[in-house]
Amino acid sequence: MVRSLWTAATGMNGQQANIDAISNNLSNVNTTGFKQQRVEFEDLIYQNLKLAGTPATEDTVTPVGIQQGTGVKLAATQRIMTQGSLQNTGVDTDVAIVGEGFFRVQKYDGSYAYTRDGSFKVDSTGQFVNSNGLRLQPEIILPEGFDVSTLQISQDGRVSVKINGQNEPVEVGQLELFRFPNAVGLQAEGDNLYKVTNASGQAIGGRPGLEGFGQTRHKFLELSNVSVVNEMVQMIVAQRAYEFNSKAIQTSDNMLSTAVNLKR
Repeated sequence: MVRSLWTAATGMNGQQANIDAISNNLSNVNTTGFKQQRVEFEDLIYQNLKLAGTPATEDTVTPVGIQQGTGVKLAATQRIMTQGSLQNTGVDTDVAIVGEGFFRVQKYDGSYAYTRDGSFKVDSTGQFVNSNGLRLQPEIILPEGFDVSTLQISQDGRVSVKINGQNEPVEVGQLELFRFPNAVGLQAEGDNLYKVTNASGQAIGGRPGLEGFGQTRHKFLELSNVSVVNEMVQMIVAQRAYEFNSKAIQTSDNMLSTAVNLKR
């Protein structure tokens, strides 16, 4: 009975982690480019009271053994990298990725981070930056005297703009996307950014729409891929599982109380 107390406790801890992940998904339902997390569990080590194949008689062995489990543990929180819905914002500097790939920005320490959030801005020097002022890489620098309302970004990432006094648009840069051998191995840093890890592999750059990279959509943003309905269902399942484990603890406690009160 003591084992059942600890086993059920691991179940409650596991479902608490599940609820934490669901809460994070729901809180980011309106976060641009957010990818939902899925919690994965593994069973803990087993106590082998009798091994399968143990000799039963001179000519026979036991077909099955006796194992008692010790609970569950959190194995992974995996990102689900499915495409989010697109929203037409009408903002001249917004760009969405349709398909595989990430934008790359340069952090203040010189390292690179990657994002699906294409809500870019133009800073005082005419460069494309994200909401925190991190510069898009490769750099897109708009010339002096540009008219931002004439900014155009093609599906293959070519950036063009009209300069005041000119009739024809001028191409000023080329967006580049980056993908990874194992994108779910990226580490989330907050601020809609991911960083490279040994599990993700190194970034592979390429032009949008070519060699398997996604295309860019001007004046669109990719919304979160979180399904509120699915998350609510998962929350109900997690809540009931938490209650089941708490009932197992209460039952074990009642059994221990019965054993204690055998002698009065």
